[in-house]
Amino acid sequence: MTERTTGPGTGLAEAGAVLAREAARFASFGWMRGTSGNLSVVTNRDPLRLAVTASGLDKGELTATDVVLVDAAGQAVSGGRPSAEAALHARVVRLTGAGAVVHVHTIASVAVAERCPEGIVFRDLEMLKGIGRPTHAGEVVLPVIGNSQDMAVLGDRLEAARDPDMPAVVVAGHGLYVWGADPRQARHHTEVVEWMLQLHLARR
Repeated sequence: MTERTTGPGTGLAEAGAVLAREAARFASFGWMRGTSGNLSVVTNRDPLRLAVTASGLDKGELTATDVVLVDAAGQAVSGGRPSAEAALHARVVRLTGAGAVVHVHTIASVAVAERCPEGIVFRDLEMLKGIGRPTHAGEVVLPVIGNSQDMAVLGDRLEAARDPDMPAVVVAGHGLYVWGADPRQARHHTEVVEWMLQLHLARR
């Protein structure tokens, strides 16, 4: 059976079902503890609309209705209350053309960022193929940016630091933002980047 995904033109209920499933997967890994983290998927490009997981809910227990539709500024168009970070999801989509964004709070991302505040370098890893990079073609840097409660400031930092070869960034002391063309690719990118971060920890 082919796994269904979402994209522009997707209904809010369908997008909510996909996000609930993806959130449950990440929560099962311990990457969305408590009510932390959020996921989004683009449902329309013009005007830009994103379905974002609702704020304050256990991400392992979401249903298809636990989603908010937001605009290009991350403001709610319909549904409940989105996370303040919805604005950063929208910024990532506008900046990268992504179709889905994942934000998880992993131990590895925070720990490695503390050790490598100037950026985390990966090289000579077969898993680099999972983010579309050749295994032995130089190095790839996962940017690390300082945290802020102001999403405009955080978005500016992300835009200034991001590496086009790396579909992810670490927010210091906070967690990992990853994106992809659709929820499936964003999930794969997240799992690959997290694997490399865990390897970095294990080597130290």
